[in-house]
Amino acid sequence: MMALAGIASATIFGSVSGLIHDPQHRPVRGAQVKLSADSSNFSKVIESNDDGEFRFEAIPMGRYTVTVSVPGFAAEEQKLEITSSRDARVHFSLKLAQAAESVEVRDQAMTVNPESSTTQTIISREDISSAPGADQSNSLAMITNFVPGAYMVHDQLHIRGGHQVSWLLDGVPVPNTSIASNVGPQFDPKDIDYLEVQRGGYSAEYGDRTYGVFNVVTRSGF
Repeated sequence: MMALAGIASATIFGSVSGLIHDPQHRPVRGAQVKLSADSSNFSKVIESNDDGEFRFEAIPMGRYTVTVSVPGFAAEEQKLEITSSRDARVHFSLKLAQAAESVEVRDQAMTVNPESSTTQTIISREDISSAPGADQSNSLAMITNFVPGAYMVHDQLHIRGGHQVSWLLDGVPVPNTSIASNVGPQFDPKDIDYLEVQRGGYSAEYGDRTYGVFNVVTRSGF
């Protein structure tokens, strides 16, 4: 049981760290930093340290907004996407507050993670609900509509030319899944919060299922 818990914590959670400084590039201490999920009521609030740094640990993967506020400075927001076992890094350069204070919103572009060779696609429940047919039961359109190189042949899901894949439920491996069609349709798309798809450069923990790794993160009560 402890081993399974370790696998889950390593595959459905990530972290967020960042740096806050003022217009003179001096670190801002005691800034309130709020992390809010875009698709639920989940949120956390911490303060920056003496070096202007902050860090959120064990955050469920998904799309979030980070808001920084401190007296005397204009509030600022950044949007980001957290993937499993990864650290999302953000940088805030605050501006002095004006008489009519406004909130600056910046959408951070996705960048290549230099610490990993894994190719990933994150599919949210909003993506699934907005795509025609993707939320139908016993359908894998939620994958074929969004994942490059994914297609159906003879009722079997293929990705990158093969159908031998691994499935995980909230980070816990589902056994005996050498053929994707045996497992994929069993997940109701309406019960999925996020679907994380790895298409290459896998960690050794996933064994020899070299065509794809599908991690189904179920909806929670947050």
